Amino acid sequence: MAMLLSEIQWSDPVLPASPNAEWEAELKRRGAQVLEVDRRVASIPWLREAAYHATNYMPAAVPERLHRMGSMVTAQENACRYCYGANRAFMKVLGYRESFIQQVERDVLLAELDEKQRAYIAFCRRLARSKPRPAAAERAALLASGYTPTQVGEIAFAISFGCFYNRVSTLMACPPEQKFERMAAGPMRWVIAIAMRVMKKPDAPAQALPDAAALTGGPFGGVLAPLAGLRAAGIMKAALDGAFESGELSRTAKVLMFAVVGRTLGCPHCQAEAIRLLEGEGLGRDEIENALGTLHSPRLPQREDGLLSWARDTVYYEPSSIQQKTRALGAELGPAALLEAIGVAALANGTVRLAMLLE
Repeated sequence: MAMLLSEIQWSDPVLPASPNAEWEAELKRRGAQVLEVDRRVASIPWLREAAYHATNYMPAAVPERLHRMGSMVTAQENACRYCYGANRAFMKVLGYRESFIQQVERDVLLAELDEKQRAYIAFCRRLARSKPRPAAAERAALLASGYTPTQVGEIAFAISFGCFYNRVSTLMACPPEQKFERMAAGPMRWVIAIAMRVMKKPDAPAQALPDAAALTGGPFGGVLAPLAGLRAAGIMKAALDGAFESGELSRTAKVLMFAVVGRTLGCPHCQAEAIRLLEGEGLGRDEIENALGTLHSPRLPQREDGLLSWARDTVYYEPSSIQQKTRALGAELGPAALLEAIGVAALANGTVRLAMLLE
């Protein structure tokens, strides 16, 4: 069974807060709270936008209450103290009883949920855990429960992007939102619930969705094909394009990190795309295979030499251990490159999970 909140060992922050007044003002303009994660990712535009969407995206496929439940069990499976605590508190604000939350945490069969809802929660756990990564059978089970293909795509995105955010928070050992957790545990939760409804701003004007060619044209674009027609597609594409355009790490290192995560999770689609991109960078097949086998590549600058073994360790981990390894990696990379490495590794984990829709 996944760890409970009190069982997660969490270290001191790996990266300090680095407030950005302009970004914080933009978050407030959008009606969003400025979170501890936001204070640490603001220096990298693609990462801060992705972090914003991870906490503010609301899928049309499922009701908010069920979505929040799924977010909590996803964070629990990923042992993210930060996200687990925040989502648990949010469930209290939404009116869930403590006894019900504890049953969800312990994966107890819940009489209050119908068969379709239980199938959703089970899928959340399987995809977040990915031991092994879900494939066609799990997708078919959701469809048989009454979800449409479009809904399944959006559910998979929400879980996969949750896994991305869980890793960003965990790898930097982001301090928990303790004030919110305390308030949600007491009578103030009703005040918070009312305030959130009052302060919620209307949805932003709909933006044009990328067409099929644009959606699938960038790095790992093929993974996004099942999201066509969903707002999630544009969010994921912006994160992927931004990650590979940003210059804190070499492009070869980023693609190799995706390749390592793809191999660790057994995803043939992401491995094939990574090989295609690496060949475009001038690497031969033998050179690529050697890098994936040894987790080292002479193509990488010396300071990036530890990235591949660390990226592998971000797939399955114990929080305090991976935080210690991340801190050591930061001593080689420096704060700016470490932040991008955290974002890229987290995005690779989310992308490879999302690719189960291609199975």
